[in-house]
Amino acid sequence: MPGYANQCVGDLLAHADRLGERIADYDRAIAQAARDDERSKRLMSLPGIGPTTASALLASIGGGHDFANGRQVAAWIGLTPGQYSSGGKDRLGRITKAGDSYLRSLLVMGARAVLSGLGDKQDRFSRWARNLVERRGYWRAVVAIAAKNARLAWAVLRYGEEFRLNPSVA
Repeated sequence: MPGYANQCVGDLLAHADRLGERIADYDRAIAQAARDDERSKRLMSLPGIGPTTASALLASIGGGHDFANGRQVAAWIGLTPGQYSSGGKDRLGRITKAGDSYLRSLLVMGARAVLSGLGDKQDRFSRWARNLVERRGYWRAVVAIAAKNARLAWAVLRYGEEFRLNPSVA
């Protein structure tokens, strides 16, 4: 390459390296802020929700007071099936993909992480997820877990309670 082109490419590569370092710095800052915030800690107790997803959920839905229930949150994010109903027959289609695509993709990535980390776990949530994959297939299970996490996140934010994987029966 000519000298000026080589210099331009070198400058661009150096700039890309600095951007990668800055992104890593921001990721660390987000993780620290999530560890310091009580609501984020409660959200991170949900399977498949880490610091970035917890921060995005807090920024998007706050305390959850704008929604009447968790299903509205899942629908707002675009994780509920579209309805094509006619003549009294309900037909559910693919997810609507309405709403915040970034938040939806974070929840889907978290759900994929949950499925990849199942292993031989025998708690109730893990058995449910494994059974769902067997019955409905991998991708539908991923979307179902992401939607469940959105609904659970709303409940955790709205009522301020910790998530318990195995709730005690009173």
